[in-house]
Amino acid sequence: MIQNTKKIKKIIVLITVVFWGSTFYGTTVSDTDLFLGSNPDTTDVVKKSDPVYQFSGKKMIIPAIFITYGLLSLMVEDIKNINNSTQFEVNEHTPKHIVYDNYTQYAPAAAVYALNLFGVEGKHNLRDRTIIYATSQLITGAVIMPVKYLVKEERPDKSNNLSFPSGHTATAFSSAHFMFREYEDKSLWLALSGYPLAAFTGIYRILNDKHWVGDVVAGAGIGILSTELAYWLFPKIDHLLKGKKEKVTTMVYPYYQSNTVGLGFIRKF
Repeated sequence: MIQNTKKIKKIIVLITVVFWGSTFYGTTVSDTDLFLGSNPDTTDVVKKSDPVYQFSGKKMIIPAIFITYGLLSLMVEDIKNINNSTQFEVNEHTPKHIVYDNYTQYAPAAAVYALNLFGVEGKHNLRDRTIIYATSQLITGAVIMPVKYLVKEERPDKSNNLSFPSGHTATAFSSAHFMFREYEDKSLWLALSGYPLAAFTGIYRILNDKHWVGDVVAGAGIGILSTELAYWLFPKIDHLLKGKKEKVTTMVYPYYQSNTVGLGFIRKF
């Protein structure tokens, strides 16, 4: 129990460092202007005021609940029992293992590109949505892999000790939330259509005996939160990529190395 508690503390620190390190990065782009620099153009001002780029506590609620549940599944016996009983039922029925979950994790994001190709435009053009999606995947990876090696939870099929959290599910829900954000202003039903594919991915990670329920729930929360951060960071990243000249540029970034987490600091004059 004590060992599990220590692991939970390490995970919380890591997740906090990565997510809030991203936040610090977003708010310390320039000493001249915390958001855009000394001479923001009209496009940047519009992006700053658009609700989709604003990070709020309300957007944290669902992913926070999912992540908290996943963490509790590592140490609270009643929740652990849900993991075990679900896996017992799966093994009782021995469903045929499939590999579709390796592909459906990317399906919602692929759908965004396909829909745009056929004229159903989302919120962003090709360049901008690619930056956003790539950012969400980088954040997801920065959380998922270190946590796996910190927790070292054995998979249900005993293939290795990298079960928690589910990377496939995190990718699937980050992709589904990406689709939601791109199409929420055009069609709610279209925007929501990525979540069933994400849920399919998570469910089949359990049916394929690769993950416990808690792994999948935590992965979903991490994926959603990563995409929210990606949209929030996009105006800052877009501004930097456009090559605007600034007197001083500051960046704070999270890192994980040799079981140590922390923040790095770069200042360019």
